[in-house]
Amino acid sequence: MTDTSTANTHARTGLLLIPFAALVLVYLPTLMDLVVDWWQDDNYTHGFLVPLVSGYLVWSVRKELAELRPQTAGAGLVVLLAGMVLFVLGTGAAEYFTARFSFVLSLFGLTWYLLGHTFARRTWFAFFFLCFMIPIPYVIYYAVAGPMQLLASKVTATLLSAIGMGIVRQGNIIHIAGGYSLEVVEACSGIRSLMALLALGALYSYWSQKKPVAQVTLFLSTIPIAVFANVVRVFLTALLASTFVEEITAEPWHTIMGLSVFVVSYLCLAVAGVVIRKVFR
Repeated sequence: MTDTSTANTHARTGLLLIPFAALVLVYLPTLMDLVVDWWQDDNYTHGFLVPLVSGYLVWSVRKELAELRPQTAGAGLVVLLAGMVLFVLGTGAAEYFTARFSFVLSLFGLTWYLLGHTFARRTWFAFFFLCFMIPIPYVIYYAVAGPMQLLASKVTATLLSAIGMGIVRQGNIIHIAGGYSLEVVEACSGIRSLMALLALGALYSYWSQKKPVAQVTLFLSTIPIAVFANVVRVFLTALLASTFVEEITAEPWHTIMGLSVFVVSYLCLAVAGVVIRKVFR
C-alpha cells in the first residue's frame, strides 16, 4: 500500500513538472539573454545569486509545502495568461524588461493555478524576489544615475567646504585646493549598489519584520540608506585623496572604498530594522 501511494505521488509530481518545463522551454531564449546581461553588466552580477536565494526560500518551507494537497485555482490562470500576454508584447516590441518580468509573472501564475492558493501564499515572496534579477530599463537607469551623481557631488562639496577645504564644483567634478580634482562618474553614482541593496533590503525586511507595514517601511528605507552610504564613500574618497592617499582612486583602493558602501548600508539597515520593529510591534 505504501509503495503504491509513493508511486502515485511520484507520478503526480512528474506530471506537475511538465507544464513548468514547457514554460522554461518557451522562455529559454529570454532567460539565456538575461544570463548574458548578468555576466557582462557589472550592475547586475548579483543576478546569479537571486534564483538561488529564491530557491532556498522555497526549500526552507518544504516540509509545510509537502503537506499541502495541490488544488487548481482559477486566479492563478488569470495571472498566467497576463504573463503570457506581456511576453508576447515584450518580445514583439523588443522590450526586454517586460519580456523578462513576464517570466516571473507566468511562473507564479502557473504555480498558483496548479498548486493552489495556500501554496502561492506561502511562496509569493520567493517569486517576488526573482524580480531583482531583472535589469531595469536603461531609460530609468540613466534617469536615476544622473541625479544621484549630482547629489553625491553637491553634498561632498558642501561637506568639504564645511571643514575648511577650498573647493570649486563644476557639475560632477570637484576641484580641491592643491590641484586635485575628483570626478563623480556614473559608476560612483551609487546606482550599482542601490540595485543590490534593494534586493538585500527586501530579503532582510521579509525575515526581520512581522507586520507587512513594517516590512514595506524597512524595504523603502533601503533607498535613502544606499544614497547616504554612497555620499559617505565619495566624501571619504575626496578627503583621503586630497590629504593623504592620492592613489585611493586607483585599484585596489577604489574597489575597497566601493565595498565600504555595503558595510555602511548593512549597518544602517540593521539599525533601521531594530527601530522599525519596535515602532510597529
